[in-house]
Parts: sequence; C-alpha cells; structure tokens
Amino acid sequence: MPPRVVPAGHALPLFARILPSARQGPPPIAAAAYRSSMTTPADIAAHYRAKLAVETDPADVYAAQKAGEAFVLVDTRSAEAWAQGRAKGAIHLPTREIPARAAAEIPAGTAVVVYCWSPGCNGGDKAALAFAELGYDVRLMIGGFEYWAREGYPVVTDEGERRGPVDPLTAGVR
Repeated sequence: MPPRVVPAGHALPLFARILPSARQGPPPIAAAAYRSSMTTPADIAAHYRAKLAVETDPADVYAAQKAGEAFVLVDTRSAEAWAQGRAKGAIHLPTREIPARAAAEIPAGTAVVVYCWSPGCNGGDKAALAFAELGYDVRLMIGGFEYWAREGYPVVTDEGERRGPVDPLTAGVR
C-alpha cells in the first residue's frame, strides 16, 4: 500500500506524527487481526468461559463480601502500597512471599482472590499463579486496587476507612 499523502496545509493525526509507520495506514491484511479461519465462535466462547473462571472484578468481589461468601481477599502489593490504602477486608501477602507464607496464613481449600495495583501491572497475575501452583482455588480481581478505589468501594488505611468519590468512567450504574 502506498504511503498516505497528506495535502499541504493539513496536519497529520497525532499518532501519525509520533509513529511514522502510522502514516501509511493499516496494513492490507488488517482483517487478519480480528478474523481467523482457525478460530470458531465455539473457540472464542471457550476462551471467555475459561477467562471468567479465573477472573473477577471489584463489583463482584464487593458483592461477594456483602453476601458473606467465604474467600480471602489478598493484596499482593508492597508494604508501601498497602500503607497507602487497601480494599476493605483484604490481608497483605506480597507476591514474592506467597510460596513461603500462604500455607501458614490461608488454610488449604480456601478460595482466594488476589489483586495488585491496576490493570497496568501483572503483579496480580503472578500472585494468582503462585497460589495456583500451591493448589489454591484462586481468581484475579481485574482492575486491581485502582479500580476498587475508583469505583467507590471501601478503602482502609492505618488511619481508618474511607470511600472516595465514584469515578463515573469506571463504575456501572448501581
């Protein structure tokens, strides 16, 4: 595909100024990015079914807490992050300490939900893997502490409990 020509006096979109390859437009086989003869609707459904079996979100975790469901919510972040605030009801067990401490602190057979800082880090995934390798039934709280707080759920610090304002861009209608 020939490079896109921008008429004189017209500015390139920001992404095209930053990323020169964007000036050329999408590759001619762009449809391959979202369509494959190897993937059937059943394969796609199986993928999302499996994903939902190991992930949850702040709204579902909070609802499960309110309903009294039995699970342990684990904040896997550093001590400094824990001190800044954590989800109400969470225990602190940094990812690197899970192999050494989990069995002593969380009984075998206990359901576990882990979280890290945000969707921008994979610490929660690493923690979920560590728990799974120890035999725990574990789920990752997607969105992490960031979305817990942004959705207005209770945050605890050493000074007490608070709820921040609900970010309308993250929280659904309640």
